[in-house]
Amino acid sequence: MLLGVICGFVKAKSACSCGVQRAIGGMTPRAPNPPMAVALMIFATAFIAATTVLAKALGTESLSAPLHPLQISHGRFMFAFLGICTMAAVLRPPVRTANLPLHAVRSLFGWGGVTLMFASVAFIPLSDATAISFLNPVFAMVLAIPLLGERVGPVRWSAAALALVGAVILLRPGSGVIQPGALLALGAAAIMGVEIILIKRLSGRERPLQILLINNAIGFCIASLAVVWVWAPPTAPQWAALVAIGLLMACAQTFFINAMARAEASFVAPFSYGTLLFATLYDFALFDVVPDGISTLGAMVIVSGGVVLAARDRRRAAVLPK
Repeated sequence: MLLGVICGFVKAKSACSCGVQRAIGGMTPRAPNPPMAVALMIFATAFIAATTVLAKALGTESLSAPLHPLQISHGRFMFAFLGICTMAAVLRPPVRTANLPLHAVRSLFGWGGVTLMFASVAFIPLSDATAISFLNPVFAMVLAIPLLGERVGPVRWSAAALALVGAVILLRPGSGVIQPGALLALGAAAIMGVEIILIKRLSGRERPLQILLINNAIGFCIASLAVVWVWAPPTAPQWAALVAIGLLMACAQTFFINAMARAEASFVAPFSYGTLLFATLYDFALFDVVPDGISTLGAMVIVSGGVVLAARDRRRAAVLPK
């Protein structure tokens, strides 16, 4: 989900100007490399989808008695924090003064979005939850009007409306009962839309690795307070899955940063939809779930709206003064 959160709002100019090492540690910049950026983004989407399928396994009876979503998100933040701490210890990036209040609010929304997303995948197919999560740039676009003073033209409004139609399809209102899992995923997308606005305020002021380190540290603290009320001793397989979720998320964030450092954000953004493909494959391989016609139609409509938004942002970036 971090991919959808950041992609549409990282400025192409800053993404082009910083290389991989500079992005993660303030080292020597590298020249843009779009093919490598695409490869790194595809790896990142595979890792992101893997975290959601593991969350589904933990939230159902696949590995033992289901764990509460609060406990799953606690494992995600704890082990991701440890992984990023290890990376920071090796790279020793320069540290700038951090806007801790803004980090705290951003981390709170990020934790809430992740927790709702993990809760949703226990009820609905991964492809549905992932597709609905791609609405977060749409929510952010709407929120950017009052909060950031941005202007939204008719093309972007049309793309947003198209994506929302896809979400309505996935909610399946014609069935008589709206699926609670879909509502949880929609809530996650809305909360992450707020997180996008906060990330945009942080980007350019602090280095990406510093942002990730602080975000996961605060997220770990929030998750630790919340998990006290629902903690249950995990089994050995569940511990392994919790560790994997955290480390995979840390890897996904690292690959994402490297991808954004090697090409323009507007070029890389559409490849983040690979998460949907990997989620579908994982769900079929592990849970024998095949998306039905409604799931496929809703996902295609949402992705179409997202692609239009990305294309529009790319054209806007192309005409902005460098």
